[in-house]
Amino acid sequence: MAQTDRQSATFPEVVELNVGGQVYATRLETLTAAPLNSLLWTKFTRSAPGDLPKDSKGRFFFDRDGFLFRYILDYLRDSELFLPESFKERRRLQKEADFFQLPELATRLAADSKDSSCAEDSSGEPEEAVYLPSPVTSSSDTTLRSPAVPNAAGFITIGYRGSYTIGRDIQADAKFRRVARITVCSKISLAKEVFGETLNESRDPDKPSDKYTARYYLKYNFLEQAFDRLAEAGFHMVACNSTGTCSYASNDPGEDKQWTSYTEYCFCRRTD
Repeated sequence: MAQTDRQSATFPEVVELNVGGQVYATRLETLTAAPLNSLLWTKFTRSAPGDLPKDSKGRFFFDRDGFLFRYILDYLRDSELFLPESFKERRRLQKEADFFQLPELATRLAADSKDSSCAEDSSGEPEEAVYLPSPVTSSSDTTLRSPAVPNAAGFITIGYRGSYTIGRDIQADAKFRRVARITVCSKISLAKEVFGETLNESRDPDKPSDKYTARYYLKYNFLEQAFDRLAEAGFHMVACNSTGTCSYASNDPGEDKQWTSYTEYCFCRRTD
């Protein structure tokens, strides 16, 4: 016990976590309030900070679903689980509960899923309006399609910001920075159909699929990858616009110029 106390005391009182790219901050006592021998209890009582993987900013890293971890954390805080009425990820959340070794939570989710299935069987209709994507395999990747309205018409706008520095003499001196984030604006069902698991939904998690959002972004930084998925789903580019600003890297006009740009590509799919 003395060894356990010594190790847990080396963790900060407020712990920062990076779960699948999503950042969370919580108290150490919340993480260790999990049942004995659960994964988080073991990691933060039986290990030293140096034993756990960290991201580039020193946050403890778990390669799991960052969106669903918010519900894991809520359960650890209150020992209760409250899900939105339109929540459609019970089975996936049950998988996360199994990974974090929270058997009571997993059992509760399994019971809820069974109740929902029984309600659907008895009435002939789902208990909720549920968006259930089915995988379609292409030659290069797997995309998610909506069985309710396959290949529905609509628009998707892709946006990104970029910056680069051009030297004073020749353009060969240009230094390009990696695209920071690719944003997706569209009806939610279309975005999920095209981009599937590569879509980060954490900033707009609970909207039904027939609503629109401008808050999604992709988990990768290659425009070509996004364009390939759109082409495979039958979308064609119909418009593009870009804006740019220029400033000097220092107060000396003779120094390199720093350019910042924002570009949007509008894609359309027709059903005719």
